[in-house]
Amino acid sequence: MSKYKTSKKKKKILTPHEKLKYEIAEELGLLDKVQSEGWKSLTARETGRIGGLMTKKKREMKKKDEEKGASS
Repeated sequence: MSKYKTSKKKKKILTPHEKLKYEIAEELGLLDKVQSEGWKSLTARETGRIGGLMTKKKREMKKKDEEKGASS
C-alpha cells in the first residue's frame, strides 16, 4: 500500500497526476482510508467525487496557463 506522507523518497516517485489525486483525497477526508485500505476500498461515489474535482482543477490550471501565455 502506498504511504503518501511517510517518506520523501516516495513523494519524488509520484507523478503530478498522483499528487493531485492524493491532495484531493486529503481535502475530502479520505486520505486515511486510502492509506490504510487502498484506493479500491473507496465507494463509487467517493471515486467519482475525486475524479470530478481532478478534472475541475486540471481545467483551471490549463486556463491559467493559457492566460499567462496570452498576457506575456
